[in-house]
This record gives sequence, structure tokens and C-alpha cells, in this order.
Amino acid sequence: MQPDHVCRPEVNVPKIDQFLQALDRAGALDEIHALTVGLRDAFKVDHIVYHWVSPDGEQYGFGTYDPAWAQRYVEKDYLRVDPVVIGCCQRFDPVDWKQLDWSAKAAQAFRKDAIAYGVGNQGYSIPVRGPNGQFALLTASHATDDATWDAIIASHQRDWILIAHFLNQKALQLVKNRAPEPLRALSPRETDALTYLGMGYSRGQVADLLKISEHTLRAYIESARFKLNALNTTHAVARAASEGLILVGGAARSATGGWPGRDAEDSHVTIANQ
Repeated sequence: MQPDHVCRPEVNVPKIDQFLQALDRAGALDEIHALTVGLRDAFKVDHIVYHWVSPDGEQYGFGTYDPAWAQRYVEKDYLRVDPVVIGCCQRFDPVDWKQLDWSAKAAQAFRKDAIAYGVGNQGYSIPVRGPNGQFALLTASHATDDATWDAIIASHQRDWILIAHFLNQKALQLVKNRAPEPLRALSPRETDALTYLGMGYSRGQVADLLKISEHTLRAYIESARFKLNALNTTHAVARAASEGLILVGGAARSATGGWPGRDAEDSHVTIANQ
């Protein structure tokens, strides 16, 4: 798609600190919407949008997309096929839309529809994760060619990342009723079970390691799944890991690599044991 205009990526967006101060003072969502319009104009892109997706699929957001597109997105249930949301759920780092998989027919149809509603053929989305599994995106999108868009990203990505986290923090403050309920704490046995499963052990191996029956193990797993609001065991392990309830790196202790001081520490232990 050829751009209607060429933006100048070398333009520096002024007064980011002032924007953050205004965001901090905002007491209502319509004030934040007005701030996103100002961001769009300052960055000289077509759209700046914040999009919050709850674990049960409920959506909430604000920004500069045409309201008709927001309504169509919900009516067509595009959340299920949107490569941006799907791709960002699998990442923690910002994503240029060119890096995503648009090969499926549903994804191609979605992209064509989005462009028709003025979303733009280029985009850069920053995933943000908050407490208790909260997930949101800040997206900048524009209609332009690849080279111009790459230059825009290079010029502004640091500001966008900063803004994304502050916007998400403000959204959590203003819309507390939408924030996920705190997860219930896992018991020591539930934690052990999910940890070993996350490390790749089979259920039988986990039962042997914990010296319990597989029937008892199944009860621990189901209890943990219920506490985590998980659809299945894999989802439970993923949620527990993402929330810091389990740490699955223990299996890699003897792997190559290290951290500052490890060699010295290992040497000390070796000497001490001699």
C-alpha cells in the first residue's frame, strides 16, 4: 500500500515529561483519550491505541482508531484471529507487525479489513503485563512504506515503550474493577507439582519425585488449576511461571553459561569441600 504522505521520522517529539505529568494528573478515561490524540499528532503517525485484553476475552481500550473499526473488531470477533494480539501474547518484547505471521487466510482477511478502516499497513505493538495476569498493548500504526516505518520505529521506540508502561499503570488505577482478581497462593505441594511439570517431567516421574500416587498428584494439579483460573495443565504451568509462582530454571543449573561471580563461587565451594 502506497502512503498518502511521508512522515519525517527525524522529528523529535517534545515534552515527553509533560505528557507523563498530564497522564499522572488525569482522573478520567476521556482525559486519557485526549492525551492519546495529542500523542498521535506529536509522533505524526495515523494512530496511537491502548488495548487491554482480560483472561476471559473481555476487551477495553482507548485511542484514535475509528469507532466504527472498534465496533467491527468486536462484532467480527477478530480477537481470535488478530496476529498482533496472538503474537504479542507469545512475547515480552515490542513487535513490528512485519515480524508476525500473516499467512493464514483469516489473518489476511483481517489485515485487509483493518487497512480499509484506516488502521494502516504498518504497526508497532508493545506488550505490557500487569498484576494477576493482566495483559495489554500499546500500538502505533501508520500507512507508509517499510523503509520509512523502520526509521520511525528507530526514532521513537524508546518513548513508546516508556509511554506504554505509564499508560498501563494509569489504566489499572482508573479501571480497578477490570483488573483481574489476585491469584490464590499455591500450596507447597501444588508448587512442586507445577514446577516439575514445567521442567518437563512426566506425571509419573513427578509422582515418584514427590513420593505420592498419581491420583494424589492429579488432585494437586486440579487444585492448582482452579486457583490459577487455568483451562488445562499447560495453561496452569504457564500462568504460574508468568506470575512468578514457580521457577523452572533449576533443571539448567549444570548447563553452560554463568553470571558474575559464579566461577569464583564454584571455586570456593570446591576448595571448601576438599
